[in-house]
Amino acid sequence: MRSVSVRGCAHGLAVGVLLAASVVDVVLYASDGTSVLPMASPSWQILAVVLVGLAAVLWPAGRRPEWFTPQLRTAVPALASALLTAASLLVDGEVEFGPGEIMILLCLLFIAVRHCPPRWAVVCGGLDTGALLILPVRSDLTLSSDVMGLEMIGLLLAGLIAALAGYLRSMDYRRTVAVSETRRSERLAIAADLHDFVAHHVTGILVQTQVARMMATTQPQELDPVLAGIERAATEALASMRRTVGVLRDTGPEASGHRPVGDLAGIAELIEGFATPGQKAVLSRDPAVSPDLPHEVQAAAFRVVQEALTNIRRHAADATHIEVRLQDDTGRLAVTVADDGRGGSQLPAAAHGGGFGLVGLIERVTALGGELNAGPRGGAGWEVRAVLPARKA
Repeated sequence: MRSVSVRGCAHGLAVGVLLAASVVDVVLYASDGTSVLPMASPSWQILAVVLVGLAAVLWPAGRRPEWFTPQLRTAVPALASALLTAASLLVDGEVEFGPGEIMILLCLLFIAVRHCPPRWAVVCGGLDTGALLILPVRSDLTLSSDVMGLEMIGLLLAGLIAALAGYLRSMDYRRTVAVSETRRSERLAIAADLHDFVAHHVTGILVQTQVARMMATTQPQELDPVLAGIERAATEALASMRRTVGVLRDTGPEASGHRPVGDLAGIAELIEGFATPGQKAVLSRDPAVSPDLPHEVQAAAFRVVQEALTNIRRHAADATHIEVRLQDDTGRLAVTVADDGRGGSQLPAAAHGGGFGLVGLIERVTALGGELNAGPRGGAGWEVRAVLPARKA
């Protein structure tokens, strides 16, 4: 709030100085001199140029019509000032210039360099600079040294303003690129999340559908729980896709805060709906595991469990006992998923995945400063174990 207040005060001060300088132009420098345009006194000539310039500089951004582009804003006042200078030479009249017109042209140069499209920035910036540099020829200065001195001062001011505007333009560009890259990486992460969610649920649907087909002839009376599991998995898959697509449609900076990632509480829901008939899935959670672990750590733990369970369905559908353990390992979170399967799976080859899930898990875990190991257990089965720091690295 303080920075916004300071910025507003600085803006108000700058506007006040510009308006005061413009009043000086009209009141002091337009009181004398010869008219250089028919039926127009010097005061009206200068007043017209100053008002056009002030409108271009001070018109509120929220109220500018679409046609009032930066090119138009910066070119028209510069042309008006240059035409007034040219007219004073053609009719041998004298029209003074003051600080208001100088400040307006410098402001227009700043706007042109910072906000105009690249090619137009050169054209409009050149017009503003040219109009500024030819101002001294309006006066009655007879010594070339005086004119050259004013020209050098004007050139120095124009160079400083153009350099500042160019620097801020480059910063704007870098900020835009950084925001675009951040959004792109975030959307890629969201796409990976969507893949994980849908793969988990759809694999469950496949497994339970196979079970239902086998039970249709042998145990038709037991089909209802299996069909209910298929319905639940399909509903969860649709909900996951709906949430993710909603996030992808949201282009605002708050989109990243709504990513459909899981947490430790979501692990219990995974276990609850995982087991098929003939299987038993249990969750063992150490009371020492804090429910207030960082969001990134909880999300990584959820992904480890989700990917491990998905792989059990894909590669060890014959497992009868699946255990998920959440333990406190000397201040770190240890996540273990173990099964007793022997590799029996009748899923279609296309449903077995591309083998990149474990690679993605390793990247996610190591990015947090943890470690992940996966391999066969003694006797039978497979175990995935991840150890995550209690705080993000």
